[in-house]
Amino acid sequence: MQYPASWLQGASLGEKIACELRLKIVSGTIKPNTILSENQIADEFGTSRSPVREALKTLFTEGLIRLERMGAVVLGLTSKDIEEIYDVRFFIETFILERLSKVQHENLVTALNQIIDKMEMAAKHHDFIEFAYQDLHFHEIMILEGDHTRILHLWNNIRHIVLAALLVATEKRFTAETHEIKPLIDKHRLIVSALVLNDSSYMKQVIQKHFEDTRHTVNNTVLTHKVHEK
Repeated sequence: MQYPASWLQGASLGEKIACELRLKIVSGTIKPNTILSENQIADEFGTSRSPVREALKTLFTEGLIRLERMGAVVLGLTSKDIEEIYDVRFFIETFILERLSKVQHENLVTALNQIIDKMEMAAKHHDFIEFAYQDLHFHEIMILEGDHTRILHLWNNIRHIVLAALLVATEKRFTAETHEIKPLIDKHRLIVSALVLNDSSYMKQVIQKHFEDTRHTVNNTVLTHKVHEK
């Protein structure tokens, strides 16, 4: 499992190291209580310790590790962490949809429908990485369209963990729960329909149902994956 190439485009070495470590932590490949050594990581990536420190600082800020003298101790994602992440997502996106409902956004609707088409194409080609990326991109462009600096700051604090969790959950969908893929695409179409109707109450209802389902899937997949890795 890896990040889509477009996600890492223009990223610093420290950011790339953080992405790889984050995905391994969220997927359970690196287990909780594992001690991460700066020297070991630097040797693995063939770099100095400076970008490694940058990566570990990022993961610490995200709550995935704890920094101690002997190294970084992996905390991983708990059920509570996932619940809180999706609480923040629900807050952000209901606010943004309410904000967007006050004006017409024809260009945004066109862009969202194009993303859904890409999700369908990714599903057709069994490309779970591209599917997960387009899923996140769908929600992200609505947040960007909302043009709210502080909300965007909140989103930027969780977007990397959200994608990592989506990658793990989407891989499971594509291998063991393929029956969930079409309903997931349909839910994204419902969000677009709600946006077109400019009905803020319906928007909130649709996004709440979508997040309840996604939260459940991500929670079960990430935590179950960790159990199987033990």
